[in-house]
Amino acid sequence: MLTSTLQIPTADGQADAFAAFPGHGGRHPGVLMYADGFGIRPVLREMARELAGHGYYVLVPNLFYRHGPAPVVELPGHIAEEARPAIFDQLMPLIEAHTAERVLSDADAYLRFLTRRPEVSAGPVAVTGYCIGGLLAMRTAAAHPGQVAAVAAFHSPAGVDGPGLFSGLTAQVHLGHAEGDMTPQALGELNHALDSAGVSYTSEIYPGTIHGFTMSDTDAFSAFGLKRHWDRLLPLLDRTLGNS
Repeated sequence: MLTSTLQIPTADGQADAFAAFPGHGGRHPGVLMYADGFGIRPVLREMARELAGHGYYVLVPNLFYRHGPAPVVELPGHIAEEARPAIFDQLMPLIEAHTAERVLSDADAYLRFLTRRPEVSAGPVAVTGYCIGGLLAMRTAAAHPGQVAAVAAFHSPAGVDGPGLFSGLTAQVHLGHAEGDMTPQALGELNHALDSAGVSYTSEIYPGTIHGFTMSDTDAFSAFGLKRHWDRLLPLLDRTLGNS
């Protein structure tokens, strides 16, 4: 894989970003990957490289670039459960400042940058995200129905905006929920809203998982959950972006 650190022009400045893509040349379908609240760090770079190894150009922007380059807050090599409160004391003001207006303005810039890369093939793109990044992925897909063919969100509050968000979706959707985040009743209500909006989707609870299960640098990590995440994500991308 090839990797690079990039600067994305936005309405509010320059967003630093990480990209990974196949090293054998040619053009590849584009995937915009939104990090979780902890942001770009070694585990996110590794996940981007893993996805790129399947034939994609993967762009991971620093969500909180307005507050500095990634990592915006200092992170330990392993984020233990007892360390999370102190880290989130620093992160929550950044998350709260990242308004819906900023999310959509940034999404426009990220997709414009992604689709203009010489390594990215013409055609639709996909968006994926983790934790808060999953919500941003859903908002991005809903705001760009003609451009985003697939969206996936993992251990994410993907339904927090309500049914109004779903009505704008034309992308195929996968939602992978942590068992610790979602009750069967809540899952049923969410899936009913997706059905009512006519969304093509899969939405399921990953058994035995807790919030953050894809992230191997946290105590929440689940090897089973990460594998299922790839087992759901890769076929979705292959099917919608024609990369089989």
